[in-house]
Amino acid sequence: MRRLSEAEIQDELENLSGWKLVDEKWIQKRYRFKEFLNGIQFVQRIAQYAEEKNHHPFISIDYKMVTLKISSWQAKGLTDLDFEMVKHFDVLYEQGEK
Repeated sequence: MRRLSEAEIQDELENLSGWKLVDEKWIQKRYRFKEFLNGIQFVQRIAQYAEEKNHHPFISIDYKMVTLKISSWQAKGLTDLDFEMVKHFDVLYEQGEK
């Protein structure tokens, strides 16, 4: 797994909504939900997907807000896999909120 350059990370972030670079090695996003249980269901879908990929984000649940943060430990930074996953996280959010 190859760590992405700063330019590659910025290019990826330009194509995403709401994802922010944190400490130059993580990307993070907060998702808001209408109901508490909607957020919990979202976390369950994220967990299932993360298990399938064997790549797990940090997850924080604060009532109706879920925060996801991800990086690749082995690469000591962000990789293509991180961005592949966050794009899918956004799809899972859209599917659950409709």
